[in-house]
Amino acid sequence: MLYKSISTQALRRLPIYLNYLKSLPKDKVVNISATTIAEALKLNDVQVRKDLALISTGGRPKIGYITRNLIADIEKYLGFDNADSAILVGVGDLGRALLSYDGFSKYGLTIVAAFDSDEAMIGSTIFGKKVLAADKLKDLCNRMKVRIGILTVPPTEAQITCNSMIESGILAIWNFTPVPLTVPDHILIQNEDMAFSLAKLSKDLTESMRKNHCNT
Repeated sequence: MLYKSISTQALRRLPIYLNYLKSLPKDKVVNISATTIAEALKLNDVQVRKDLALISTGGRPKIGYITRNLIADIEKYLGFDNADSAILVGVGDLGRALLSYDGFSKYGLTIVAAFDSDEAMIGSTIFGKKVLAADKLKDLCNRMKVRIGILTVPPTEAQITCNSMIESGILAIWNFTPVPLTVPDHILIQNEDMAFSLAKLSKDLTESMRKNHCNT
């Protein structure tokens, strides 16, 4: 199908729909409606219907979607049906935590190797991933055609490591550092700002407690 443009908010909701659909008993929920999904996730049913219409033509009045087909449509739109290889640079606490997470494969992502500048780490294996020296980055990325890099180095090393990733052929960087990276226009950056997320959570909690106090 010819996909329509989709907002960032809708894009964030698609994985939520996918996780819910995959949690349903296989072969027992043959069809599912946008309303059912909305009720299960406590979302607006009109919004869910609009989101799904952007990425799937399988919905039918009074019938809904064939569940397995809807799962396939969402996975195809998100690119989860095409497994991508990734490398991770920076094997600190956060880097090791990401290496230990086995759920990336559900989203088509496989971390094939990790890199670090600490000689004590080089040559070790962490959760099945070999830790290599930083100077091996370009060779591995070229040889395995890796295009996704996960950045978990200290802030002082963020930009120089980013530059090395780009020189090695990396085209998309998942940045877990608090540093705003400077990259060429053709490089994709996804920043995970934990400070912002914590601040938002704290603000939402404060507002929720204020509302509850006013209602008592």
